[in-house]
Amino acid sequence: MTLLSTLLALLVGLALGLLGGGGSILTVPIFRYALGMEVKEAIGMSLGVVSLISLVGALRHWRQGNLDLKALLAFAPAAIISTFLGAKLAHFVPGPMQMAGLGMVMGVAALLMWGGRPAPPLAPQGEGGGGRGRVIATGICLGFLTGILGVGGGFLIVPALVLFLGLEMRKAVGTSLGVIALNAASGFAGYLGQVRMDWVLMAAFTGVAIVGVFAGAALVPKVSQHHLRRGFALFLVLVAAYILIQR
Repeated sequence: MTLLSTLLALLVGLALGLLGGGGSILTVPIFRYALGMEVKEAIGMSLGVVSLISLVGALRHWRQGNLDLKALLAFAPAAIISTFLGAKLAHFVPGPMQMAGLGMVMGVAALLMWGGRPAPPLAPQGEGGGGRGRVIATGICLGFLTGILGVGGGFLIVPALVLFLGLEMRKAVGTSLGVIALNAASGFAGYLGQVRMDWVLMAAFTGVAIVGVFAGAALVPKVSQHHLRRGFALFLVLVAAYILIQR
């Protein structure tokens, strides 16, 4: 792995460790523009990397008691199926259209990140029919986005878990990582056989990013989350603008 790819993998890991999300959305543009891969190769490989990184984060939260298995089971099945279907449908979506969609999703993520962690303005919907139905609907929509664009979707999964299932923020973050790990693995399986995978690069990139996750988590008490989120939001806007210009 080159010095550039090593530094970029560290950036992804640091973002995930410091912010609890956001870093995985960078893997597709890194593979596409910095490492020169084709769009579908970049998305397929990104899903493999994101799955493993998110799994490490989810296990860390589980050990701390911050992963709600009941909520995970409510969210994950529909999302896993739709992610796999999205990955299969991506074969028919032109690469420039996928990158344009990714750029727009990054813009939405930047807006949400600029505003900080969402706090439920209303009482949670609970685990009854309404809340569970909304979670399933959100999982289906995010699954297709994950499969087609390669994004983890944590910036939307977290508020869905808070608002619709009434999870505390810390449990929503940990559970979100579990959902992302399963979704990304499903999407990766959908891309297998469709695109070429550079297994050595994926393994090296994932290993460095995991180091970055733990380093970022250790730095959390020492940095301002508010300023960090706003800085990262601006960075996402710049990357999104570049993607929409280049495609």
